[in-house]
Amino acid sequence: MRFSAQFFYMNTRELLKKVRKIEIKTRGLSQHLFSGEYHSAFKGKGMSFSEVRAYQYGDDVRDIDWNVTARTGTPHVKLFEEERELTLMLLMDVSGSAFFGTGQGLRRELFTEIGATLAFSAIQNNDKVGVIFFSDRIEKFIPPKKGRAHILLIIREMLGLQPQGRGTDIGAALEFLHRVLKKRSIAFLMSDFICEKDYEHPLRIVARKHDLIGLRMYDVFEQSLPEAGLLRVKHAETGQYAWLDTDLDSVRQAFAKHFEQQEKQFDRIFSKAGADRLSLSTEESYEKALLRFFKKRS
Repeated sequence: MRFSAQFFYMNTRELLKKVRKIEIKTRGLSQHLFSGEYHSAFKGKGMSFSEVRAYQYGDDVRDIDWNVTARTGTPHVKLFEEERELTLMLLMDVSGSAFFGTGQGLRRELFTEIGATLAFSAIQNNDKVGVIFFSDRIEKFIPPKKGRAHILLIIREMLGLQPQGRGTDIGAALEFLHRVLKKRSIAFLMSDFICEKDYEHPLRIVARKHDLIGLRMYDVFEQSLPEAGLLRVKHAETGQYAWLDTDLDSVRQAFAKHFEQQEKQFDRIFSKAGADRLSLSTEESYEKALLRFFKKRS
C-alpha cells in the first residue's frame, strides 16, 4: 500500500540553496567515508600495461620483460595498473510514492542524498555518472559524464524534476538502461519496489550485463501501522482515497503481512537474478548502511 505526502516544488533560489547544502554534506561523506570503500567495492576492467622499469629485489620473475632485458643486458619488469574507469548509472524512482516519508525525510530527498554521495565517490575515482529518472515512463535521461559541474546538474534534477507520471514501471527503466548503455556499468536501482507490473525478466537481462544493485527504501509507517484511530489515506499513485481503522488488529496485521510479502519478493527476484540488493528504512542512517554494503563487497 502507498500513501502520499504534500510536496511543493522549490523555486530557483530554494533549489540552488538545497543543491549547495546537499553538495557540502554528500561531498564530505564521499571524501571522508567512501573514497576508499567505493574503489574497493567496484572493481575496474582489469589490469593494463603501464611501463617497464629495471628489476628490483622482490619483483615477481613472471613480470620480467625478456625483450627489453635482452636488448639492454639488464633485467627489466613490466608494471601494470588497474583500469579504473567505470560508469555509474543511477536509476531513480520519481513516482508518486517517492514523495512520502515519515522518518528523516521524503523518499525522494533521501534518494537524492544517496545518489549524490555515490556520484561524488564515483568522480573521485575518475568514473562517469549518469541518471535515468522513471515513474510509469522514462521521465528523463542524463547521459554519463565526468566532473563536479555534471554532478551538480544531476542533483538539481534530482531535487527539481517534476514527473509527468505517478505510477511505477521498473521494467521499463531496466529495458531503457539495456538499450542506451552498451558497455558494462555499475547500476543502482533506487525505488520502494512496489510495482504492479512484472519486472523480473528485464532485471535478469540487465543483471547479466551490468553490476546491478537494488536499493529498496521503505518507511516505518509502511512496515507497521500505529494505533491512531480512523485515518483517511490517499493512494500516492492512483489518487484514490480510503478509510483505515488503525485500531483494528486485523488492519494492522494485514499491513504487516503485505510489507513482509513485498520484502520477500524483493529478495527473491534479486537473488534469482544474481544481483546485489540493499534494503533500508527512511529512519535508518544511509551512511552506515552504504558503508556496511561497500565493506561487504570489498
